[in-house]
Amino acid sequence: MKGLVIAGPTGVGKTELSLKLAEKLKIEIISSDSMQIYEEMNIGTAKISKEEMRTVKHHMIDVISPIEDYSVGDFEVSVNKILLDKEKQNENIMLVGGTGLYINAVTEGISQLPGKNLEIRKKLENKKLEELQEILKKLDIESYNEIDIKNKIRLVRAIEVCEITGEKFSKLKRVNIKNNNFKFLKVLLIRGREELYERINYRVDLMMKNGLLEEVKLINDKYKEFRYKISAIGYKELFDYFDGKKTLDEAIDEIKKESRRYAKRQLTWFRKQEDYFMYNLSDTSEEIIFSDILLKWKEF
Repeated sequence: MKGLVIAGPTGVGKTELSLKLAEKLKIEIISSDSMQIYEEMNIGTAKISKEEMRTVKHHMIDVISPIEDYSVGDFEVSVNKILLDKEKQNENIMLVGGTGLYINAVTEGISQLPGKNLEIRKKLENKKLEELQEILKKLDIESYNEIDIKNKIRLVRAIEVCEITGEKFSKLKRVNIKNNNFKFLKVLLIRGREELYERINYRVDLMMKNGLLEEVKLINDKYKEFRYKISAIGYKELFDYFDGKKTLDEAIDEIKKESRRYAKRQLTWFRKQEDYFMYNLSDTSEEIIFSDILLKWKEF
């Protein structure tokens, strides 16, 4: 079975192209955006419209409440269940989003490190930093040389994994297990920096016009004592506005700035991946990119 990945930074234009491709290829879309899994957070996470969802079925949108915990491991398990179902039906799939770790968890797999052991962790946390350093040095010299040995949390986790599994942490963290039978054609969309930043600024203004302030107020009022769990850009900045820490203009400027910074981090991450076909929407038309992706998909 085949999967098509359409990835790229926030605001680059993934949604429009992916919808056209999904309609043409008659495949469903799995959202690979770590913020779109949350219910009630619609405008600020740039979810597609209900009308667009009726055109192309989407998965992994509105999965949990804004204050529930969710990890890349949870995403990997949920998506692989969808892929297993698609495989049984002999159907291909598309992953669309900008959260590289979520995409990689599906396309490459994730390391099967054990969960935390409260008894072991409590014992280790009571030890001094120097003691932990010596323990790790004896158990796993490679990890000792690789991680920040002044970071107690990192030391505790590495030792904890060693003690739980009897294996070296340095070995286990390199072993990714891919839990599906799909092969993936990966596409990265980019734009020139100035154009991308202009699009991001415009999108934030459009979100405000479309009711982002009202959406955040509802969430602020409903989950006020649990707001610390909501870290999405566009929400945390407006929480500060409601708390009187920022003016509305300051909050909007902060949203734009943080969105641009996030886009830069996304681009840095994706450009380090060597298995993506990259298309620049600033100098190549969407029609040409669309046709080229279809050709690659046919040959893939």
